[in-house]
Formats: sequence, C-alpha cells, structure tokens
Amino acid sequence: MKFGAMVATRISDWQLLKFAEEHGYDHGWVPDSQMIWSDCYAVLALAAVNTSRIRLGTGVAIAGTRIAPVTAHSIASINQIAPGRVFLGIGTGHTAMRVMGLDPVKPKAFADYLRVVRGLLDGQEVEYTQDGVTRPIRFLHQDMGFFDVEHRVPIYVAANGPRALACAGRYGDGRISAGGEPLPVFAKNLDTMRAAANEAGREVRDDFHTACLTFGCVLKPGEKLTSERVIEEVGSMVTASLHFWWEIAKLSGSDAFIRPEVRDEWDRYLAFIDSLGIPAERLHLRIHDGHCTYAHPDERQFVTPALIRASGGLVGEPDEIIAMLRAQEAGGLKEVTLLPPMACARQNFADFAKHVIERY
Repeated sequence: MKFGAMVATRISDWQLLKFAEEHGYDHGWVPDSQMIWSDCYAVLALAAVNTSRIRLGTGVAIAGTRIAPVTAHSIASINQIAPGRVFLGIGTGHTAMRVMGLDPVKPKAFADYLRVVRGLLDGQEVEYTQDGVTRPIRFLHQDMGFFDVEHRVPIYVAANGPRALACAGRYGDGRISAGGEPLPVFAKNLDTMRAAANEAGREVRDDFHTACLTFGCVLKPGEKLTSERVIEEVGSMVTASLHFWWEIAKLSGSDAFIRPEVRDEWDRYLAFIDSLGIPAERLHLRIHDGHCTYAHPDERQFVTPALIRASGGLVGEPDEIIAMLRAQEAGGLKEVTLLPPMACARQNFADFAKHVIERY
C-alpha cells in the first residue's frame, strides 16, 4: 500500500509536501481548482525543487479549464524539475467547474483530451482540434531543457462513473476514486476499466495504479466521533460529501442514492440550503464555500458519526485503520490519499504517519 498526501493548494504550503516526504508519504497530490486555491503548477514547482524522493502530481488537473496542450506542457515542465517522479492526475472538474456554476467536461470530449495529452507527453505528434480547426501538433525543442517528455509521466484518471472509468481504461496508467468504495463496487469498476482497455487494444496490467481520495483521523484511546478534535480534522471532507451529493441530486433530479443511515442529515442539509434564500443562479457560490479546505461554521452541525462513516474515511484507533487498509489492499487498492483541512493538515499527516504508516 502506498500513502498519498493531498493539500489544499495554497502557494506557501509546498512545505507540507516536503513535510509529507519526511514522514514517509509516497505521493504528493496538488489539486487544480482556480476559484478557491492557488495555482497547482506553481505549488508543484516549489515542491519539486525542495524535495528529492516523493512523487508529485496534480490531484487532479481539470480538463475544462486548460486546453490539452497547456496541461501537457505544464506537467512536462514540472517533470523537467523532478524527472521521473511526476504524475498527472486529471479529471472532468467536479469542483473546479461547479464552483463556477458550470458542468464538468462531457465524456467524449474528456476522452479526446486524454488522447492529446498522452500523445504529447510521449513526445508524439497528434491531431488537435480547436474551434473546429484540426491541425497536427507536437512539442518542438524537446531536447533543449524546456520540458521533459523523455521520463514518462503516468496519467491517473479521476473516475467514479462508468464513462469516466472507460476513459481511465482507454488512456490511463491508473485511476483515483473520490471516496472509499465497498470492495464489490471497486471490483466492478476495475472490470469496467479492463473492458474499455481491451476495446482500445490496451491492457489493464498489474501495475495499473489504483488510488482513493479520502480522509483520515487517528482516534485516541476511547475517543468518540463526536469529539471536537475529530470534527475539526474530518469536517471539511465530510461536508464536501454533502456538496457533492447536492450536485449529483441536482444533475440527476433524484436523491434516491442517499443511504438510509444519513437521510436525516441529508434532509436537514437541504432544509438549511433552502433557508438561505439564495437565488439559484448564485447558489453554487455558497455550496462550495470552504470546500475541502475547512468546514463552514454553519455546516458543522451535519458532521455526525453517521455522516463521518458514510463518507468513507479512515477514522478509528490505529488497529482499526490498519485493518481497513489491509482489507482494501487485499481487494486491489494500491494507494490511499489523505486530504485533511488546511488548519490541521500538518498534525493530521504526522499522526497518521506515526500511528499507521510506520506500523503498516
């Protein structure tokens, strides 16, 4: 099992990635969300210069906010700083697009985007279409130190739905999921990626990387999920689950996917959002306030034991968490990636390293 550290992308927090390296983390992930955080490539550049072992990449880059040649160019530039230890996590834009009130990139466009990025990162010439005009493009000056396409940059596709999973199978070297999945769901999703890879003449091999974006909190002996410390450490990710569910329910027109054990929290959250009286065209600005950075004070009320468990985090005493990880690894998961709230990220990473990683 590999362990990843994901940070809220604040320009000064490249130091957290150095801290994660010093505490035994394998991967450092830097999200790309332009309306709420600093630029991911600026943070990656600082981290690349100041680390030597940890693998670094986007967590995840967004197809809807940068054209494919720019994304390929940006990560290849980071690869020039830290050759061979750079990866590209990429997705359609759950937060980065929805925080502007827009939908993520559609699957067909996303698949073509991945085709272009993969080809450019392999140093190839590819057909690229923009504004209805198609032209061949390739990186020029490949041997002059502007970027590195010699050391391969693996692409890890953010995917939970079937069409994104198919994109991961066709073009990815791995996949990162949003939240923990029950083992049968994980196995089914892996089969979906294998089938798509086979259709494309590829193979999902044993070295195909599988990562899970989640959160962790090591409980002290006898500590409860209602502890203020626990709520502080998990609140940003637990409330982000509500934000995600709200978007999915709006998009699909149904909330039937909400599990019975958190129906009360969900209904209270919907009532809370309605009580704000915010016009529909401005509601996205409130829904994503604090997203994966801090728990909005008005939303702490929803961080209940039931919602903590339903959000799929690694929360428990050390032996409990290690048992969870053993089961996930046996099912095929190769990495857990932790995203703690900004205010307590350093302590959260340190506690998890000391009590879990060092013992794993």
